[in-house]
Amino acid sequence: MHPLANPNVASLALMFHENVKKFASQTLYMSKRNGQYRPLTYQQVGQIVSDLALGLASLGIQRNDKVAILCPTQEEWAMSDFAILSLAAVSVPIYPNLPPKQVEYILHNSDAKVVFCSDAEQLDKVVAVKANCPALTHAILISDEDKKTSWVLRFQELQDAGRTFGKSHPNHIEQAISTGTLNDLATIIYTSGTTGLPKGVMLSHGNLLSNLIAASKVLPFGDGEILLSFLPLSHIFERNPGHFLPVFNGCTIAYAENIEKVPQNLAEIRPTLMTAVPRLYEKMYAKVRDGLATAPPIRKKIFAWALRVGEEARVSGKKGFRYAIAHKLAYSKLHARLGGRIKFMVSGGAPLSKEIAEFFGNMGVVILEGYGLTETSPVITVNRPEKVKFGTVGPVVDPSIEVKILPDGEIVTRGPNVMLGYYKNDEATNEVLDSDRWFHTGDIGFLDEDGYLTITDRKKNLIVTSGGKNVAPAPIENTLMTVPYCEQVMVIGDKRNFISALVVPNFERLRAYAKEHNISESSDEQLITNSEIYKMVDELMQKAQDDAGFARYERVRRFAFLPKAFSIETGELTPSLKIKRHVVAGNFNTLIESIYNKETETTNEDKGKE
Repeated sequence: MHPLANPNVASLALMFHENVKKFASQTLYMSKRNGQYRPLTYQQVGQIVSDLALGLASLGIQRNDKVAILCPTQEEWAMSDFAILSLAAVSVPIYPNLPPKQVEYILHNSDAKVVFCSDAEQLDKVVAVKANCPALTHAILISDEDKKTSWVLRFQELQDAGRTFGKSHPNHIEQAISTGTLNDLATIIYTSGTTGLPKGVMLSHGNLLSNLIAASKVLPFGDGEILLSFLPLSHIFERNPGHFLPVFNGCTIAYAENIEKVPQNLAEIRPTLMTAVPRLYEKMYAKVRDGLATAPPIRKKIFAWALRVGEEARVSGKKGFRYAIAHKLAYSKLHARLGGRIKFMVSGGAPLSKEIAEFFGNMGVVILEGYGLTETSPVITVNRPEKVKFGTVGPVVDPSIEVKILPDGEIVTRGPNVMLGYYKNDEATNEVLDSDRWFHTGDIGFLDEDGYLTITDRKKNLIVTSGGKNVAPAPIENTLMTVPYCEQVMVIGDKRNFISALVVPNFERLRAYAKEHNISESSDEQLITNSEIYKMVDELMQKAQDDAGFARYERVRRFAFLPKAFSIETGELTPSLKIKRHVVAGNFNTLIESIYNKETETTNEDKGKE
């Protein structure tokens, strides 16, 4: 019986334990141990999860208690999550890259009683702040490192305690699951907002299950598929599509060793499905472009021909002899890097450049871009394998989800996937959820005649020039990021008479360019002040904007190089790697002013055109 067939007992825990029985002998998780990927079956994982759950019960964890997970993406994260849910308790993910003060805020605000820590580094954060977290009683250390203190248990010790507890409470998990309903709180996910303190998004079992059912109808996550997981499980984009959805459909999840090892792990695992953020696709695109830059002229011609053949096949839906030749000569290397078995990839978390999506599509790699937020569990819209519209994020994932555009362009949505509210924050809840349960996303966009949604930008990010023109920075930034020498870009120009940008360059490529063109600058600092290099990058940026067709008032006219990348440590990036624009603007205020204090390039005639 489907877990939603009886709403009185529906829960993510029920889904998990029923699928453990259904797919018992199939591989659920694969993780690298001692240089080899080791499989764990659904049945094996189910036993570990049950032992962990009973171990938590032995520590006093009950229905609605909060348990945090401070850990990178790995199988222990996933099993801890299902163990928490198996007690009708509430899981609270915490990004492992957060500093102790922010860890303290989440532990304290969520009333977490127990926290899973991946290693000594994460445990040290908890030890440092425990005195300020009155609800916290225990930490569970996943690694074999020093436990530090008596209130810390090892992962294995928790399982041992669970087995002992289970002997005297044989039906404890079944009883906990039987009390669950769709409206029960499943998780509190703290959003890594670009302003202010993070807010705890409350998602119910019904929110998440409704999204799993909707996504399963339109995305062919079939029994036996293999998915490579490497994005943060603390983020809803990996949590639901990359964690719950594969289990919901009887798939296998292989965990990458770390983000740097993803290319190697792709070749080892040869996944059939993958979720990723645009940055991965941007890097792959840049690598292909770099290879072509030094390729012989004949190879460049063959590649250009192959892309045209791929585009024709994509548009017509027909692949013939020419396509087979093009695949062998040009596409096969990209497919090999992805493991050779990818059916499609899903992109989310940030806007994907239309140029990059089309490039992959022309090479036979389907990227399905979707859209959603933590508050919407997350998927609102997604492109379909049978009909991809590049540059859009697709139609609604399910008819139960409504989307409409307000007069000011803001996207609002309503449906079973919309959150319960923000934890302990009614004021913030009421700001985004109106009386009719429409959730105000804060994003600007429009729907086309087929119901496909296009996102323009965040409402709060819109730039209003001194000439009164509204400029959305995200499309410009995405375009400039296709320039191989641009690593990070932030467009600025609010209340200014033209648009400019701060650019973090790809120093490795700049050094290669300097060497090739006999530019003898000895340091990165000298490279970014070299006029020849500035001119070269500026010309590429202007060409990219020409090709994208931006209006004159939207174009970046000047930019400044930055000496180092934006980072979480400097407060310039959120844990999910979104730019905190107000922080960057403050950190580089003097540099920004120098851009606009130069003799203006905008004539009175130009201003009139704007």
